[in-house]
Amino acid sequence: MFKNILVHIPTERLARPAVDGSITLAMSTGAHLDATAIGYESTNVPFVAEGGAAVAAIFEVERERAQERAEAAIRVFETEARNADISYTTRAATAIPAEARAILCAGARLHDLTVMTQPDADHDSYDNVMPREVLFQAGGPVLFFPYTFRGAFSAKRIGICWDGSRLAARALHDAMPLLQNADALTVISITSSEWTLPESSTDYLLRYLAQSGLPARVASFPSARSEIQPAILSIAADESLDLLVMGGYGHSRLQETLLGGVTRDMLQAMTVPVLMSH
Repeated sequence: MFKNILVHIPTERLARPAVDGSITLAMSTGAHLDATAIGYESTNVPFVAEGGAAVAAIFEVERERAQERAEAAIRVFETEARNADISYTTRAATAIPAEARAILCAGARLHDLTVMTQPDADHDSYDNVMPREVLFQAGGPVLFFPYTFRGAFSAKRIGICWDGSRLAARALHDAMPLLQNADALTVISITSSEWTLPESSTDYLLRYLAQSGLPARVASFPSARSEIQPAILSIAADESLDLLVMGGYGHSRLQETLLGGVTRDMLQAMTVPVLMSH
């Protein structure tokens, strides 16, 4: 099982999805939970005619406000964590955006799992940039909770998105602690007229899961690339799935931005929590 989990508590967006999701996950797994909230310090300081002392004062005010945002976010977490009686630590810090990214990514590399909140395009905040950076640089799985998520997280019905790729396999293995405790598994696959290796097929995946005592059923669909993400979410709704497991960013970020991609589309619109590995 997961022994230690890192959760990023947003400071410029609602903290509730990350707080509710991570705490109930820690309760169900018995994992230790490290919560980090980082208030972002602005690097844009207006020209001040009075000179260095005035500029330094502006920077100090900005840092204090950032610290207040971080501490306020952590208080939301601590209130729920104390009531849940879990093992946890907290950290409220301030940093410019580039340093904040480095801090969180470095911390993620020494945790079994990192919990993030889905980006929200309606809010202009570095909290929306951090999730993608962590996914690329964590070196481990990242569990994204929709920004609309509230309440307890329960991964009893899990969907495994499978295309036989390295990233799909990485996500499968990273999610194994959750798969082993699920009540039902659904393999979500895209049917294609192109020939594929038998070893990459859903039949081989079902055999692998069965050998681990994890029976699963297959839900497949024919789909164009632009329709993959909506089809996955449609299956998630039909199967009443609690969690999706999938590889993240099989293409470069530039390709995803210019041409679109399943990862980008899923981060923009997810209806259930999604565990991704890159």
